[in-house]
Amino acid sequence: MKLVLLSGGSGKRLWPLSNDARSKQFLKVLQNDEGGMESMVQRVWRQMRRAGLARHASIATGRGQVDMIQSQIGPEVSVIVEPERRDTFPAIALAAVYLYSIQDVALNEVVAILPVDPYVEDSFFDKIKELEGAVAATGADLALMGVQPTYPSEKYGYVVPEADCAGSSEVMMVSRFAEKPSREKAEALIAEKALWNCGVFAFKLNYMINLLVELGLPIHYEEMLRQYHRLPKISFDYAVVEKAEHIVVLPYAGEWKDLGTWNTLTEEIKAPLIGSGTICGDSQNVHMINELDIPIAVLGVSNLIVSASPDGILVADKNASPKVKDLIGHLEQRPMYEERRWGSYRVLDFKKFPEGREVLTKRICISAGKNLSYQTHAKRSEVWTVIAGSGQFVLEGRIGALQAGDVVKIPVGAKHSIRALTELEIIEVQTGSELVEDDIERLTMSWEEIVSLCK
Repeated sequence: MKLVLLSGGSGKRLWPLSNDARSKQFLKVLQNDEGGMESMVQRVWRQMRRAGLARHASIATGRGQVDMIQSQIGPEVSVIVEPERRDTFPAIALAAVYLYSIQDVALNEVVAILPVDPYVEDSFFDKIKELEGAVAATGADLALMGVQPTYPSEKYGYVVPEADCAGSSEVMMVSRFAEKPSREKAEALIAEKALWNCGVFAFKLNYMINLLVELGLPIHYEEMLRQYHRLPKISFDYAVVEKAEHIVVLPYAGEWKDLGTWNTLTEEIKAPLIGSGTICGDSQNVHMINELDIPIAVLGVSNLIVSASPDGILVADKNASPKVKDLIGHLEQRPMYEERRWGSYRVLDFKKFPEGREVLTKRICISAGKNLSYQTHAKRSEVWTVIAGSGQFVLEGRIGALQAGDVVKIPVGAKHSIRALTELEIIEVQTGSELVEDDIERLTMSWEEIVSLCK
């Protein structure tokens, strides 16, 4: 069985920590087995590795998340990159074609699809293994996993089994689906032994490939990439699940949560304070996460989430925190903090002058042994000032050493790269007419290739 994890999200529900480049699954706010901090995707990947599933898994994501995934999980992870963000049907179609035409997966192989960020116990992944047998034993088009509800939730969709098998612990035929209901309807659904739809399902690869052929869509990866813009922006549920003739569901009785809002996420954050700050003793049920270099104090108020990052500051009652996406949905700003495969950067200042000239200042941290790509910029010059660590730089084919206090000036269009020997921190000042992350032409990625080009 092959697994595909869907990693998307616009980064609005957990603002200001999440943004377009750092969705909720990448926030390092959960405690791992060693007492350190980890993200949701790191937790899920660790659990999958423990279950023996990681080596069979790929992650489907957009270009903007590739560096983050490789930084947090490792460069060896198989990543299927969407050319543009559309919806879950196009993403799963692309993944199926990738498995078929690039990885040469057999058409009778079972493929399981799951979100990249469920908060679950290890038994969840043991249950996922059973999906392969469920597809084979029933001949179903799709086999779903459904979570046995612990309360009448209005936040989740429901899978309703056939009446004659409702409540069974074995595979059940699906009667229908119910969208997020009112509390009263949720109680009625639970009485019918309905299950929460947790977004996990499986199918034989030929089911998806045959469907694409019927729709006149490509089944070869390179052609699918070229035609990706043609695919409808529609969810897999609407495009496929609701039209499938034979669907079964496998019940799961263990812990499962969607940590998609601040109030649910803080239920699983062990420490009330992460970062610089103070919470007074009479402030109850307060969580503070502060990524800024200045302290924050909370005094005499309770039931709050206080979150601060370079992207903004949020102070919210926990019960009201699910509304944050609606409140800040109109804000259009570049991400002020990003993790990359080589380290991370934080925007310190941005200024746009009346004549159109822009100046942007970043603090960049490059991990020991990592390097930036050999690259050029068409619309900006850069000045690097090394503030800590040691490394090497390449500028127009010349290799030089770097240490604290050194300054490197990079003209517009110049080919350049930098490599950290020890952890390297630099202040980068960009000056140009349009300072955007897309103004980059990458010539090569590996340091060995960069050095060979210089020779």
